[in-house]
Amino acid sequence: MKKIIVVTLLLTTSFSVFSQSKTVVTQYNAWLMYFGTHKVSEHWGVHAEAQWRRSDVIEHPQQLLLRTGVNYHFGPKAFATAGYAFIETYPYGELPVAATFPEHRIWQQLQVKNQMGAIEWVSRFRLEQRFSKLPVATSENTFEPGDAVYTNRFRLFNRISVPFIGKTIQDKSLYVTAYDEIMVNFGKNVGLNLLDQNRAYLALGYQFPKVGRVEVGYLNQYIVKSSGVAFENNHTVQVGLFSNLPFYKTKF
Repeated sequence: MKKIIVVTLLLTTSFSVFSQSKTVVTQYNAWLMYFGTHKVSEHWGVHAEAQWRRSDVIEHPQQLLLRTGVNYHFGPKAFATAGYAFIETYPYGELPVAATFPEHRIWQQLQVKNQMGAIEWVSRFRLEQRFSKLPVATSENTFEPGDAVYTNRFRLFNRISVPFIGKTIQDKSLYVTAYDEIMVNFGKNVGLNLLDQNRAYLALGYQFPKVGRVEVGYLNQYIVKSSGVAFENNHTVQVGLFSNLPFYKTKF
């Protein structure tokens, strides 16, 4: 009985300490984004992406993300991609990094789209090999990007989109869309944040003829820091352009 009481007290004390040390900060950001999926032939295409992320709504820089890749289209419903991304992260918010640092990323994905009545459902499975030059101290109160630290991450993304009129999203369609994406770290050099972050999104969209889809929406980004006891709850306004304009003459 005494052992049970001691173990219970230890668990209660540990939980109390964890609860007291847990830090959750709420922040407000804005992201401006471009996503391009451009075919250059029936089966091959390129991925082009740029994201300009700002913190404190738009006052300070948060991240710059540039991502590119090569797509192989199995058919109208599925394609695979392999590519490279460059990300620069700036000190921002209440839990800033010590200094601006770059990340080089190799990535692979499989994306599948299905139509279920009026619901367009997109699933994406992505692997990332990340080389992050995290800040290190070079002298007192001075930090610079250090040697690259290698980590792996898996991302699972599911999106549904529904037009207000009709059963499919076509030119001049107004639609509502929502997605959730979970990101999990694995392998060596991972801290206490196996669950890296979760993103939940809700937006209104419109498909412009010959241009693509434009969406304006809200993203809740919940980030688990590497310490495992610090968290970011980021409320983010997003404006995105999604273009499927082909880079070759299609046959009709």
